[in-house]
Amino acid sequence: MTVTDLVSYEDVLASYDPVMGLEVHVELGTNTKMFCGCSTTLGADANTQTCPTCLGLPGSLPVVNATGVESAIRIGLALNCEIAQWCRFARKNYFYPDMPKNFQTSQYDEPIAFNGFLDVQLEDGEVFRVEIERAHMEEDTGKSTHIGGATGRIHGASHSLLDYNRAGIPLIEIVTRPIVGAGARAPEVAKAYVAELRELIKALGVSEARMEMGQMRCDVNLSLRPIGREKFGTRSETKNVNSLRSVERATRFEMQRHAGVLNAGGTILQETRHFHEEDGSTTSGRIKEEAEDYRYFPEPDLVPVAPSREWVEELRGTLPELPRLRRNRLREEWGISEHEMQSVLNAGALDPILATIDAGAPADQSRKWWMGELARRANEDGVDLGSLPITPEQVARLCELVAEGSLNDKLARQTIEGVLAGEGTPDEVVDKRGLKVVSDEGALGKAVDEAIEGNAAIADKIRGGKVAAAGALVGAVMKATRGQADAARVRELILEKLGVEG
Repeated sequence: MTVTDLVSYEDVLASYDPVMGLEVHVELGTNTKMFCGCSTTLGADANTQTCPTCLGLPGSLPVVNATGVESAIRIGLALNCEIAQWCRFARKNYFYPDMPKNFQTSQYDEPIAFNGFLDVQLEDGEVFRVEIERAHMEEDTGKSTHIGGATGRIHGASHSLLDYNRAGIPLIEIVTRPIVGAGARAPEVAKAYVAELRELIKALGVSEARMEMGQMRCDVNLSLRPIGREKFGTRSETKNVNSLRSVERATRFEMQRHAGVLNAGGTILQETRHFHEEDGSTTSGRIKEEAEDYRYFPEPDLVPVAPSREWVEELRGTLPELPRLRRNRLREEWGISEHEMQSVLNAGALDPILATIDAGAPADQSRKWWMGELARRANEDGVDLGSLPITPEQVARLCELVAEGSLNDKLARQTIEGVLAGEGTPDEVVDKRGLKVVSDEGALGKAVDEAIEGNAAIADKIRGGKVAAAGALVGAVMKATRGQADAARVRELILEKLGVEG
């Protein structure tokens, strides 16, 4: 199936109803792995954070990470799930070279959390409920690096290198029930769900959920059924999609690809697919196994997990304010519209704004600089807002300098430029560049006198009652002071010297 075979999105919706299932893997931020004491620190040399247990060596025995269990329960509670009174681990048997034991320790028919939901808000304010089938504990695989091929994938590679540092890192897999009824908004719903889930995970403090680093990955299951038919179509599973934009693009592409195959009389294969960031397409991976193909059976080396109801309720009491509720509260406190709040979210500015407010800046000024000059800079550089080399504390100091009259907006933008260029803190940049507002009345008075003298015709108009013409003289003074004068004070001085009421 090539890109030219895709059916237009409008034609897909005219004939088919999309059905989605989203599986999200979250890498927990524990200090040690799920079943052994090896470190989970990123960036270590390959295969230096391993032991007999996570390498699957004979005679080694696993021990469950208590923090991993606690994190799983808190995630389940935040997703409105029931928490199992008794559950156990299972062995999921399959061969991958990056799974050293030849099985993955996971949960199968007895997950720790089940029957939940997550409400997600779309860009126009509509709330869509995504039902959660289960959230279960498992361990991550190692990492394969394929050498010699053009694409970095196993096809065409001459050999592969294996790093087992990641093998055994705690994962929570969150699986939705089939998502139906989204229609044309299916890609948007998929993106919004993963975005909301990411914010929830971060709010719980159980993971940084950085998708670009693989700490959170989404598998997009997609099928089409002819409109009016109840039976679901055959699904494909696009694996390890690692950005919100890519989740949306992968969903849309698979809808168009499925429709193209079905319209041509073909059959959809139940298979995994690889997503290609460069063009938003997917390509075939492997035929997808059914549950029975994994030959699950209870893990004999681990005792069941039986969280007491008292412990579960204690953990429920530790849950933070949920992200959607927090956003609605902030929107009301800030006095902004849903559209404005959505713009803040789309820009990735909410956390920087809140951190700037916590550092002492007013809410409106914090939003102004993050959503204005800083968002523009991030867009120009093609980076996330939070990746800019400026801290919320520095933005708060910038707001303070503006509020006390040391900087005007123009000078503040130049200060930001200096901070981003690595010239130091806002105060250091102001000193180095000589950016402070000219507030000396003598210097301002002299600049105003020179502007009046050099623009006699305009001064006469102002004396004649055309007060609006003062803007031209203000501009002349601002130019003479390199934008460092207080424009409001300059206007006052001009009118005073010309004997005109403001």
